[in-house]
Amino acid sequence: MEVKMTVKIEIFTKNLELTERLNNYVETKVEKLEKFLEEVDESRVDLSHAKTARNANDRYVAQITLRGRGFILRSEERSDSIFSAVDAALDKMRRQIRRYKGKRPRGRGDGQTIAAAIEVPEEDYEIDELPIVVRRKRFMLTPMDEQEAIEQMKLLGHENFFVFFNANTNEFNVLYMRRDGSYGIIIPEIG
Repeated sequence: MEVKMTVKIEIFTKNLELTERLNNYVETKVEKLEKFLEEVDESRVDLSHAKTARNANDRYVAQITLRGRGFILRSEERSDSIFSAVDAALDKMRRQIRRYKGKRPRGRGDGQTIAAAIEVPEEDYEIDELPIVVRRKRFMLTPMDEQEAIEQMKLLGHENFFVFFNANTNEFNVLYMRRDGSYGIIIPEIG
């Protein structure tokens, strides 16, 4: 009899106490993702409470990251309770897993056409809703170099990315922080 090893789920919190109830809730829910995607090597859940959020419905944040051979899937959701934020992030992750599995190349090897190989009843087929842009933001860009952009990113408290106009290259750049604490720059090009 083969025993399947489950991936350890790492749970990190910020401005939030990880109670036994919350820990068990998260572990139970995230373990169920394995039935959708078996190649997961690392599962990470980040839970936080933002006291200064503008909207009370955005105070609790749940972010789920799954890493495996050749993929990284991440979902983040906000809510007025940590449990509903976790549930929303799990729903989003399930959609991402379905999307990821749909894009992976799978050989049939038997010469069948795609139509013959896929037999999906219509009622089981889901169409993901297209995302809607709910907010647009305009801001003035001041030309700066990369070091100034890093300082500005820190001053603004942006943890993920910072868009700036690079004075040295006369191009728009996106500065982002990497997991190891170093920085990366994305240089968009029109193709």
